Amino acid sequence: MASVILKNIKKVYPNAEKTKKKKKGEPEKKNNLQITDEGVVAVQEFNLNIADGEFIVLVGPSGCGKSTTLRMVAGLEEISGGELYIGDRLVNDVPPKDRDIAMVFQSYALYPHMTVYDNMAFSLKLKKVDKKTIDEKVREAAEILGITEYLDRKPKALSGGQRQRVAIGRAIVRNPQVLLMDEPLSNLDAKLRNQMRAELIKLRNRINTTFIYVTHDQTEAMTLGDRIVIMRDGFIQQIGTPQEVFNHPLNLFVATFIGTPQMNLFDGKLVKRNGKYCVEMLGKTVELGAEQQCALGDCSERNVVVGIRPVHLKVSESGFRADVDVSEMMGSEMHLHLNVGGKDVVAVVPTAGLDLDRVKSGSQICFDFDPALVHLFDAETERNLL
Repeated sequence: MASVILKNIKKVYPNAEKTKKKKKGEPEKKNNLQITDEGVVAVQEFNLNIADGEFIVLVGPSGCGKSTTLRMVAGLEEISGGELYIGDRLVNDVPPKDRDIAMVFQSYALYPHMTVYDNMAFSLKLKKVDKKTIDEKVREAAEILGITEYLDRKPKALSGGQRQRVAIGRAIVRNPQVLLMDEPLSNLDAKLRNQMRAELIKLRNRINTTFIYVTHDQTEAMTLGDRIVIMRDGFIQQIGTPQEVFNHPLNLFVATFIGTPQMNLFDGKLVKRNGKYCVEMLGKTVELGAEQQCALGDCSERNVVVGIRPVHLKVSESGFRADVDVSEMMGSEMHLHLNVGGKDVVAVVPTAGLDLDRVKSGSQICFDFDPALVHLFDAETERNLL
């Protein structure tokens, strides 16, 4: 395994056609990406140090630059600017085959005429590794992935999850320093995705390699990554552990992207009453918790966006009035879609001890929350104030 260092990495795709005239020095925007005189800037100012054996997840919406970044690490995309190191070696101009990396794609890309064994052994045969070593490596990888019984089958006789295991096995037989994975589970159904996530966690504990994993699914990011890199429009928004980005999002985008269901947002105003910071929202004034008072310091009064996660809302006897539009029974918990002054608000409440008739569709309830769990974002900059 090896560390991977990306220093101020940039990717620019040259313009295929002339762009409209713009004011001097002012970049254009197209599909939320900048267009400069050089071309469309897909990734810029990307700085990341990945430690030996770390599992890093790049996550973000479609078009944010995460797959482009992965392909630059793999050598499949030319780097427009910056430096990329794998281990102690600068690899900007090193061909993919010489980078000691392996990649698993979204599509399985297996050879249909070859058996599972031959698919996994193919790269080793190209390197002219001796047959005994090939056999040992293939069978060891198959054992790790639980596909030993399928070694004599061809891909068409396998399920989607089994094919993806073969694709992963083909990558790990090479003992790469870095294993790159580009949305490898997106073609699987929900049940298989859950199963394969668990398999990847087990795999990570059994092989010595550094993982860089790309996904648009924040559930995968939260469950798999040691650290998550959240991207938007070619820029890094935040880097942190799953718990850090969930509990302390740096801005409004991260707050709404991470967490299912999405964080509830309310327009509000940060004010000071009797020396204490309070938030005015939905016609009420809520005093913030002690830690929040310290975090705000000498913050001036301003318009804010108040963020509250659905799991932090609770049904109460008093508080904020809401109409229940939809009640979704999820087993141990219920998702309530509430209408609060024409705004859709989601609450996730445990069903244990809950009067289900009280929260059925069409009923009216009150909800409340612990002020200490509130997130505050500046209405103009969208930065987290806490």
